[in-house]
Amino acid sequence: MRENNLASAGTELEEIPVNGDPPIHSFGNARNLCFVWPDGGQSFFNYAYLISADFIPGDEMNKIRLGFSSQDVVLEGYRLETLFAQLLDHVPKTITAIEERYIPQEMVEESIVVKIEIEKQEN
Repeated sequence: MRENNLASAGTELEEIPVNGDPPIHSFGNARNLCFVWPDGGQSFFNYAYLISADFIPGDEMNKIRLGFSSQDVVLEGYRLETLFAQLLDHVPKTITAIEERYIPQEMVEESIVVKIEIEKQEN
């Protein structure tokens, strides 16, 4: 005879790995982007409020300006073209800034964010 446990029907969270990031829960549809500073501070924004994004190339460092509905987030770093393309598809879950002096040699070919600034928009 088979027993059914109705208390757990459909409420279990299944972990799904996403692009090498820590697993996310398949429960719910919220898409957030979390920014992490070297000192451990964090801030997140919902992708639904991302209105525009600009890639600004530079000689050595690049910038990405993300326009959310009430604030702008400015990222500065190296080789940010790939990160910009990923943001277009809402792929990144977390963007972590690394102090320049601690950039590992093996990250030479990856996008590296060294500065994150959050600016209030002037209305």
